[in-house]
Amino acid sequence: MTTTDAQGVTKTAPGGDGSPRPESLASRLVAGVSGGLVRVFLIVVGLFWLVPTIGLLLSSLRTPEDMNASGWWTVFTEPAQLTVDSYRTLLENDDITTSLVNTVLITVPATVLVVVIGALAGYAFAWMEFPGRDWWFLAVVGLLVVPVQVALIPIAELFGNIGLFGSILGVVLFHVGFGLPFAVFLLRNFFAEIPRELLEAARLDGAGELRLFARVVMPLGGPAIASLGIFQFLWVWNDMLVALVFSDAGSQPITVALQTQVRQFGNNIDVLAPGAFISMVIPLVVFFAFQRQFVSGVMAGAVK
Repeated sequence: MTTTDAQGVTKTAPGGDGSPRPESLASRLVAGVSGGLVRVFLIVVGLFWLVPTIGLLLSSLRTPEDMNASGWWTVFTEPAQLTVDSYRTLLENDDITTSLVNTVLITVPATVLVVVIGALAGYAFAWMEFPGRDWWFLAVVGLLVVPVQVALIPIAELFGNIGLFGSILGVVLFHVGFGLPFAVFLLRNFFAEIPRELLEAARLDGAGELRLFARVVMPLGGPAIASLGIFQFLWVWNDMLVALVFSDAGSQPITVALQTQVRQFGNNIDVLAPGAFISMVIPLVVFFAFQRQFVSGVMAGAVK
């Protein structure tokens, strides 16, 4: 039985015993089909997203002759094509192996420095009083809208004058400079949500600012710091524009080295395929290794 109230809203009357009426068979079927369709859709999207990765992996395990003769999907019918010769060739290529080392030397310091300096600055903006604090923070937020392309030529001239152009240190400093505004903005907003009473209790126990930061703020901000570290790592590892401008032949990372291989040796697929897969799989490993902390940071930010 249905009734209509004064506002024109239709309501379903409960059963004779006061309990709500059970859903109809059609409603249950629609709900079941909808849930199943959503799951199937998500599975299809996930598999579709993994196709390039799987294709690149299988291509890296085939010989150049097999890759020129057929597509990577033929491996499923001819598994004898699989071989690790391409990876052996990759390890014998000094340019690629050196660029992998350079990528680590660029990415790790750039990520660590951004996380550490951003956390310190975020804590200062959130809980320390100093002249012009709000204006300084607005200036940091304003730097978020500065495109990387605008600063390439001026900073390249500056680095050339002080002897940093073409070095790993120059690439690291550029990434740190452009990664800090977002880091400070993210961590300041996260640290500002920490209960004031908790910090005041620590101060009453005799904790100084550094001890308070290390023992209270950093553990509570772990999810946000992990999320920032993942973002920064992925951005620096996958960057090619900054490295292409500021690095030379001895300091170029893997992205620039692979681009050089494509330009110089268009048919050098036995080096390009495994090199590209290694360049792609390492960020994936880092992401999945810290997936729990990343989700915790995202959910904490959503709740706040």
